[in-house]
Amino acid sequence: MISYDSVSEAVNGLKKRDFVVDFNLQENCLVCQDDRFDINDFEIVEVYRFEGNSDPADEAIVYAIESVTGVKGVLVSGYGISAEGMSAEMAKKLRMQKR
Repeated sequence: MISYDSVSEAVNGLKKRDFVVDFNLQENCLVCQDDRFDINDFEIVEVYRFEGNSDPADEAIVYAIESVTGVKGVLVSGYGISAEGMSAEMAKKLRMQKR
């Protein structure tokens, strides 16, 4: 797996590798423009975790995601203090991918 030094470097690197869609997290799904992807409609291909050296608000995880229909994109999500609200089922799917 490729190593990145920052969130922006990871997002830009993934976009160069055809993960061009920006996914947003909702309680039980990922959304992109008018598309909605339920938990079983996508797979997490790569995960990059970043910890803020001095500011906990800088903590984030970058997910490279591919849907079952071939849509490839990026989800950036906070963790710790900046974690977003999500269903337990979605949290479990995202947590399973962290290494």
